Amino acid sequence: MNAAAKRDTAAAPAQTGDAPGPGMLERAFAVIRALSQVQPDGGRVTRLAKAVGLTQGTVHRILHALIAEGMVEQDESSKLYRLSVEFFALAAQAGNPSGMRTLCRPALLRLCASLGDTIFLLVKSSFDAVCLDICEGPFPIRSFTGDIGGRVALGVGQGSLAILAFLPEAEREEIIRFNVPRIRGYGVLDEVYLRTEIERVRQLGYAGRNSGVLDGMAGVAVPILDRTGVAVAALSVGTLAARLGDDRLPMVVELLRRQADAIGPQTNPFDVALRRPTQGLSRAMTTERITG
Repeated sequence: MNAAAKRDTAAAPAQTGDAPGPGMLERAFAVIRALSQVQPDGGRVTRLAKAVGLTQGTVHRILHALIAEGMVEQDESSKLYRLSVEFFALAAQAGNPSGMRTLCRPALLRLCASLGDTIFLLVKSSFDAVCLDICEGPFPIRSFTGDIGGRVALGVGQGSLAILAFLPEAEREEIIRFNVPRIRGYGVLDEVYLRTEIERVRQLGYAGRNSGVLDGMAGVAVPILDRTGVAVAALSVGTLAARLGDDRLPMVVELLRRQADAIGPQTNPFDVALRRPTQGLSRAMTTERITG
């Protein structure tokens, strides 16, 4: 008996009948995790078996059990196995029970109390950034997005620039191509300026301070990165230009980063607030009216 077969035997469930033992579940989840690493094309039994340390026969049986449950599918032409649409639909239904807005609300309150300035939560929506939440400080300010639900082209304003800078390169390039004609109406913004700012944000890790577009206003924003390092949202401070000088800027950036770093790993890619911000916002507002 070879080593892989011995591992299969040792991991086999002790129970009889239909009840799955811990070994069976562990092996099934190991295969699911291995499949997640070979998406989107899929993987062959040989590759999956090597990845999970089981025999090809065992992996083949697990795959077909998962196919029977609708969690895995096999491409008819390539014969590769991959996670099914049903698997992702199930994950989407689970979603994030608190939602992005609820998840970030405590951070907005902490930042507003600590800094005494207005804090914005922005999320990406196609070629735009949408304001998902605001915690208002004592100083009257103007912003590109205005109130909750407002939107602005990605690249305009610190929050949307922070998101744009940390998107995958191909997606970022497509957005720049589409948005350049849209942002010219803001005066100082053109493609050269936008690309220069994006590179600066990527080097510094934040976007700020005074773009000169809103007179007397200044802001700084940091991206909220998901587990893969891609920006899904941004935390942004909006304040008077006089309140964001060189002496105060590092402290503001550090506070924003701490909160963004804590939020990032908790974000759910299936959260409706990240996929369809306006719809997610409407649901959140409706819930607040019912429970408030």
